[in-house]
Amino acid sequence: MSPPPRMPDHGLVLEEVRKVRRAGVVRLRETDTPELIRIADELPAADGELSFGAVERLLRAAVAGIGGGSLQTAAEYTLGLAQGTRDWPPADRRRRAAQVYGVSVERFRKHHELMVLGQIAEQVVGIAVRVPGESGEQTGGLPAAHRELRLSLHGRAVTVTVHVHSVDLLRDVDVIVSPSNTYFALPAAYKSSVSATLRRAGARKDPTGGLVEDHVHDELRVGAARHGVPGRAAQPGTVVATSSGALAGQGVRRIYHVAVAVPRPETNDYDVQPADVTRGVARAFALLAEESRTSDPPLTSICLPLLGAGRGGLPPLESFGALWAAVEAELARGAAWDVHFVVRRHARADLIERLLAGLADRGIREDHVRGNP
Repeated sequence: MSPPPRMPDHGLVLEEVRKVRRAGVVRLRETDTPELIRIADELPAADGELSFGAVERLLRAAVAGIGGGSLQTAAEYTLGLAQGTRDWPPADRRRRAAQVYGVSVERFRKHHELMVLGQIAEQVVGIAVRVPGESGEQTGGLPAAHRELRLSLHGRAVTVTVHVHSVDLLRDVDVIVSPSNTYFALPAAYKSSVSATLRRAGARKDPTGGLVEDHVHDELRVGAARHGVPGRAAQPGTVVATSSGALAGQGVRRIYHVAVAVPRPETNDYDVQPADVTRGVARAFALLAEESRTSDPPLTSICLPLLGAGRGGLPPLESFGALWAAVEAELARGAAWDVHFVVRRHARADLIERLLAGLADRGIREDHVRGNP
């Protein structure tokens, strides 16, 4: 069996997409993009196509994967992929992309452009993880961006899946847990956080990409009101459930919004306590059990990002430890949930895999001590 392909690093892809933004596709031959070339070379090649031609085809596929609307249009202008813009200077492309959003060039540069480039990079990584290896098979029966780890918990075999891609690429997972601040105020849809990505992916758009219904945002506002917290902070660990909106088409049925981030007064910063993460995840499992009993078919799977490891400032190791405390308690009592984790960076996936492998080793040793086979 050939070794699995090296998975792309989102940060490295983003850095090279930024280089293309500055150079434009007309100068791809002169632009140093080894990671994009490597990914493009793994795609089915067109006859006689050179590496830089494959990179342009990769970028066009990534931009097309955004799904239309202002975001895709701005991405096309940003890279010089829109018709007639291949040779435009970067300043002209940026100015035209800013007009798509109706903002100044400076505001676009500081805010919207970061989101546009980040989404292009996400799509590139998504394309890469869907490309099979040379044998035409996926590693371990799953794409290389889906890692399965089997471990023993209190004498019971458990399988945990780690996804390495943007949260909006998840499919056939019943519930996604989304971090929230204690006001249940979602960030703007163009931002790159987990909650912003789920808001954007759950929205319904018309054929031109215009927003028709902001499902997740609107339902969360109603749900927070039912919990008696409109306009004021909820207790950390509070969970509010919404539908998944348009993500239902990918087999995602519910989003559980967990309040873990406490805003610091008069700043843009947050505080996250590991104990609140553990409490919130435990409550998410309790809600999952409650909703599963009344759902047809029952809810059986749940996916967790590293809550608090973004703007909340928790180190990934600390976030996972807080998550796992609740997950382990739930699985140890015999619950049959199908548990998933999702991260965008392979370094974080490697961390989770090492931690779970250590737990698996520990579980095997404990089984032998107890005399289990």
